[in-house]
Amino acid sequence: MLWLLLLLWPLLFLQRALHREIQIVFLLFTRQAEIAIALFSVLFLPGVLLHELSHYLMALLLNVPIGRFSLIPQTMDDGRLQLGFIETAPTDFFRDALIGAAPLLAGGGFVAYAGLARLGLGSLWEALVSGSLEAFGAALGSLPDQPDFWLWFYLAFAVGSTMLPSESDRRAWRPVGLVLAGLLVISLLSGLGPWMLENLAAPLNSGLRTVDVVLGINALLHLVLLPPTWLLHRLLNRLTGFDAA
Repeated sequence: MLWLLLLLWPLLFLQRALHREIQIVFLLFTRQAEIAIALFSVLFLPGVLLHELSHYLMALLLNVPIGRFSLIPQTMDDGRLQLGFIETAPTDFFRDALIGAAPLLAGGGFVAYAGLARLGLGSLWEALVSGSLEAFGAALGSLPDQPDFWLWFYLAFAVGSTMLPSESDRRAWRPVGLVLAGLLVISLLSGLGPWMLENLAAPLNSGLRTVDVVLGINALLHLVLLPPTWLLHRLLNRLTGFDAA
């Protein structure tokens, strides 16, 4: 849980910062906001497709009627960019919560597979956690030797950058969280605390470690890409004399 809390907020910061820099780079290249948005959407299309498809499949699995489906980017009234959406019929908050969490489950699974099985980031993460600079340098140098490294790097980045649920995806999480918190309090008051520690602590800790690995891989990908993207932004600013507000 501690690693989850330590990784989540930096990931959110890195994701927003990197998305902003990428949009600025596209804008300085093209000088057209519409073209910049189109290029940004194409860059993240694999992740957006998996995001919306996971909503669709979860709604289908839970027998929730499905409405419109779109992968065309739209600028919202508050200035945010919506890369895609799927409409589902109103239902109970448990099914709403599962539909909203589907991109996190699907995207997290893909990032874990790509990062560990295809990119070999597991050894890099272990070296980083252990604090061994020698092991970290050796693991970092061997990464490009993985088969189809750059393809899997791109796919892991595109999916990881779009897997976090949107505000509308999270609308049913609060009532579900309150129900689960209430059940936890009732269980503790009824004397089930020792049984829960003995039987549930280990699998819960294992699940949290899996989440930590996904967040760690995701944060690492964004951390690697942010500095060169920022430098490209500054270079284009110097060459063109233009910048984005």
